Amino acid sequence: MKLTAIFLTLFASISISTAQKQLRAYVDNKQFYAPGIGNYVEFNFQFVGYSLAYTGVEGGLIADVLVETSVQNSDSIVASNAYRLSSPLMRDSIIEDFFDLQRYKLLPGEYEFHIRLTDLNTTNEALTAAMPILVEDMGDAISLSDIEVAEIATAGDPNSIFFKSGYNIIPRISTFYPEQLDALPVYMEVYNSTLFGDSTFRIKQSIIDAQSGDILKEFEMISEYSTSDVVPVFRKIQLDRILTGTYVLKYTILSDANVELATQLYEFERSNDQEVDLFAGDIIVDPMFQSSIPEDSVGYYLESLIPISKANEVKNIVELLKGNDGDAVRKFIQQYWLVTAGINAYDEWLSYKRQVQFVEKIYANNFQEGFETDRGRVYLQYGSPTNIINREVSNMEYPYEIWQYNKIGAFSNKRFIFYNPDLVNNTYRLLHSDMIGELKNSAWQQELSKRNTRNGDVDNPNSHVIDKWGQNSLDDFRQY
Repeated sequence: MKLTAIFLTLFASISISTAQKQLRAYVDNKQFYAPGIGNYVEFNFQFVGYSLAYTGVEGGLIADVLVETSVQNSDSIVASNAYRLSSPLMRDSIIEDFFDLQRYKLLPGEYEFHIRLTDLNTTNEALTAAMPILVEDMGDAISLSDIEVAEIATAGDPNSIFFKSGYNIIPRISTFYPEQLDALPVYMEVYNSTLFGDSTFRIKQSIIDAQSGDILKEFEMISEYSTSDVVPVFRKIQLDRILTGTYVLKYTILSDANVELATQLYEFERSNDQEVDLFAGDIIVDPMFQSSIPEDSVGYYLESLIPISKANEVKNIVELLKGNDGDAVRKFIQQYWLVTAGINAYDEWLSYKRQVQFVEKIYANNFQEGFETDRGRVYLQYGSPTNIINREVSNMEYPYEIWQYNKIGAFSNKRFIFYNPDLVNNTYRLLHSDMIGELKNSAWQQELSKRNTRNGDVDNPNSHVIDKWGQNSLDDFRQY
């Protein structure tokens, strides 16, 4: 199964020079299976309420969107739909987002989903986009649907397009969970569990820190369910104790011998900065630890912790840097590693110190320390890359480097592309990455060849990037 549902944003900037609004929408897809029917894909739409134009009707305001979709394979259009969608009635000038859903029955295989959205109350051009879809066969073995998180879950109305197993589930498309959201309501389905030949089966739940690969033990649990052709699973995970970071929610169907038979993953980002006391005034100073911090570099090594620190820790570091108290800084660095690495604090600190010195030697420039640069930060945060492609000279593109990691925490095969648009000072900047939580730039090809390429449009920012001799970045990026 795919790691996460593909996330697509259709958007266009609102022009200051025009009074017409520009439609914004978000589209997500989830795969399910129905016995006797087969595999099907749900396409979930979230329309940004304030981005549409409204007309007055009795009791409020209504927006109207023409929705045109199609599913294509390499040969032809296999399914399509077109309809007029009206928003819920908006009252008292309170404009909210609204949702829609389409289901397509699809045979296993590779497809491309095309969408065209037109705000019928403006003369703006339609928004168009496409996303690849991989449909996997769930009919012949024990399997799991995609994990679907609910934005809203209520008692079910069988006549609703959002009805599933007794609930109306309006999916949450965003995978970012701010501090104000303290719960993650999860829905999924298990198929063909009767193949166990027993009356029950088990599902294991885990939450993994994507950066470190550590499992959050308090969220690890195994639950037992009765077998059936389709077993709906609905549960709520409390997020209040999950701190800021990137995580992977993992569900696994286990055999009697604890063999993993099927697995599904859901990546999410959490913002929840709880204070951790690293200003312990009564800390016992370790002379060996303290001797490893040169007197003239105390502030330098404190600041070097920023690339591997959480948001609340960075706040503490900034406050200490303002205070200019060398003893407090020394205690903080020691306490930081005691909290981070426990009994291995000293060895972990020395290992990190060597890495800081390495990035200083390789990536520093005349106005940035090594750890302040994008390459230095990525190296310290994720470690040494598995492979590096370096193109210092190109006829068509700025100098660039592509870093590839076989493994980062729970993630496999992640890439970073850095470039040097200034052509001096070793100031390579992060241009694009497919690592969750990092900068994603759909126009990175255009930006990299900007000296010789004019800008594309909103739907395809790379439309004017022409494959020319000496232009190797896309092939380099794809080879991993």
